[in-house]
Amino acid sequence: MASPRDVVVVGAGIIGCAVAYELARRGASVEIVDDRPAGMGATQASAGILAPYIEARRGGPLLELTARSLDLFDKFIARVTAVSGVPVRYRRSGTLDVAMQPSTLADLRASSEALAARSVAAELLDAQETRAREPQLAEGVLGGLLVPSQGFVAAGELTRALATAARRHGAQIIEHGRVRRISRTGGDLRVETDRGSLIGNGVVVAAGSWAGQVEIEGVPPVPMRPVRGQLVQLGWSGPPLERIIWGERCYLVPWDDGTLLVGATVEEVGFDERTTAAGVRGLIEAAAELVPQAWTATFQAARVGLRPASPDELPIIGASSVLPNLVYATGHFRNGVLLTPLTAQFVADVMLENVADPLLEHTRPQRFGAL
Repeated sequence: MASPRDVVVVGAGIIGCAVAYELARRGASVEIVDDRPAGMGATQASAGILAPYIEARRGGPLLELTARSLDLFDKFIARVTAVSGVPVRYRRSGTLDVAMQPSTLADLRASSEALAARSVAAELLDAQETRAREPQLAEGVLGGLLVPSQGFVAAGELTRALATAARRHGAQIIEHGRVRRISRTGGDLRVETDRGSLIGNGVVVAAGSWAGQVEIEGVPPVPMRPVRGQLVQLGWSGPPLERIIWGERCYLVPWDDGTLLVGATVEEVGFDERTTAAGVRGLIEAAAELVPQAWTATFQAARVGLRPASPDELPIIGASSVLPNLVYATGHFRNGVLLTPLTAQFVADVMLENVADPLLEHTRPQRFGAL
């Protein structure tokens, strides 16, 4: 792959903005194009949980990717906030994975053993110890697994910081321009949008759930399906939770502004971005089952986003084998925020240095055909 000078990034979610920032930081001229403002797709409905040892507890490539990306976060946040001047709420306050059923407790024991084998600090707690760490938990809790290294980040704030940092490195953001087609034009690539065409030496497809709807000359559609996720924001009263609580039906993320995020549904409903009464009710009931005080919380908002899932639910990151200088960065499903710094690094390495990390073998687009 020849190193491109001018790159068009399709998609202004957290992945697209991070890729644009990293490319611009390394000297590329970058344009970001989306039909929405930065971060207003799936990103705005994300709780920003950074928990590879829960999300990828079964191990395999997803755990290797997410654990490595978590290790990048401290320096990544520090660099982005320094360049952008935008404060980003970021906490490594730990996660408490809670068991209400014997089968879940057995899973937590297995997870504890797996973490010990990886030299990851974790504590397996009995019922009394679990409620001592989080007294608001229901009396039916059987035990928990505490992982201190995990945490969360405010995804919307991080996306705004990335967009600002990218601009300060010379990137331009073009809103209200939905991308319809990508094609060759001489030695460059043409990106056709509702507002006209853009020309670049390289293109990054970071369009999330809509990546498969972008027509690419000579390439079949990337296999991507939207999975709706609803999230509820509650106003909390009384003693706060100290860390993320992960239950069997929901997770709870306590923010230092007195609010609590409860998420998230997993719904196969196509491109339907509506919040529903059933989704909100189910989340509140699940939260109250875990922490009964949730019934006294005030309802503040419900959010919804369409998370992009590939057929094997691993991200699609890597260069096209058909169209020169086209790179995919999509399909992150439930782990887009967590995989943000690693994805940006991978894409910039491939595009600008012609270096492919060995982990990209698991994310290569070609596992789904001639992409």
